[in-house]
Amino acid sequence: MNASLRKDADQIVRESIAAVLPDEAVRRTLKDYRPGAGKTLLVAAGKAAWQMAKAAVDTLGQVDGGVVITKYGHVIGEIPGVVCYEAGHPVPDENSFAATKKALELVENRSAGDTVIFLLSGGGSALFELPLISGEELQDITRQLLASGADIVEMNTIRKRLSAVKGGRFALACAPAKVLSIVLSDILGDPLDMIASGPAYPDSSTCKQAKNIAAKYELKFSPDAEKLLNEETPKELHNVETHINGSVRELCAAAAAAAQKLGYDPIILTDQLCCEAREAGSFLASILKSHFQSDRSLAFIAGGETIVHLTGHGLGGRNQELALAAAPGIADIPGAAVFSVGSDGTDGPTDAAGGYVDGETCAALAERGISVFDMLRDNDAYHALQAVSGLIVTGPTGTNVNDVAVALLKI
Repeated sequence: MNASLRKDADQIVRESIAAVLPDEAVRRTLKDYRPGAGKTLLVAAGKAAWQMAKAAVDTLGQVDGGVVITKYGHVIGEIPGVVCYEAGHPVPDENSFAATKKALELVENRSAGDTVIFLLSGGGSALFELPLISGEELQDITRQLLASGADIVEMNTIRKRLSAVKGGRFALACAPAKVLSIVLSDILGDPLDMIASGPAYPDSSTCKQAKNIAAKYELKFSPDAEKLLNEETPKELHNVETHINGSVRELCAAAAAAAQKLGYDPIILTDQLCCEAREAGSFLASILKSHFQSDRSLAFIAGGETIVHLTGHGLGGRNQELALAAAPGIADIPGAAVFSVGSDGTDGPTDAAGGYVDGETCAALAERGISVFDMLRDNDAYHALQAVSGLIVTGPTGTNVNDVAVALLKI
């Protein structure tokens, strides 16, 4: 491993994520908030829910009750006046359902003078859920979607029709109370009705689109689930004020700024990356191959969210797979490295945020008898990268604004 490149990669990761933490965004939105005649309640859902809720309560001083629902291992401590729950992601579990029921109980039978501060971040589609079908079937449909290669918009178009809180239904449950929604975006283009499946935003998707997606991926539904695909979601909501704070654009800009400080000329390729993880890795490697004779250090940055088609039974996530797929393309190129991380600090069902490879990775794997192509075929990027110290581990970060991948060329 090239120690100098790895040090640069780690610094870019640290500074990028620090720049998109939600604390300041939440404080900025709430600094001028004035409570109404009624109570102020708080509901936070998503991977960044604890961090956002802590910032909100610190800013407001207190709330009259609250529920936080976040991923396992993401609750850092107690928050006054708020009950924190941990639940399943990316597949919802019984704790997801039980915690969401508590949130609905908190907001039911409220008056027009009450306000619900609703803090939403990526991962909310699994964490904030009360299904209209059996929990077992919802979990099965979620797994089908994850394995199909469906993108996040397609997945959420299906999931919001099977839920009592998605697609604007949570805001309806709060009415006539006002909902002040603060959203941390994890979807390209920041479509508010798709982030965590839009619990407090009018739904732009249609039943026809949902049925077309089900047919496209040959999803298997029970008769009850098929019936729900024909029930339309709310198209208007009159009790919601929404603020969007934080996005992948800011993540890419922060990565560029961090790289520039280290002496690289940064080039943001896109903040809309949405292809196969393996293709993205191969593409970034091909860019480095085209520029390896450059007379200046370069950093090519791509933000977004790739997808993985499951063909094996290994362990990994889209960022690790992207990085590993880049390794053959940059083999033996001096000063070349590719790394990719999820801003939330977790990549798929692993304890890693992402992965790192450089021009020495393929040779190091070969010395250990490990084939990059065999590991990719088995979707086992985690163990391949682990063998050569290529995992990037940050722990939960408290934010979630998609992924950033960086290809470095150091002269």
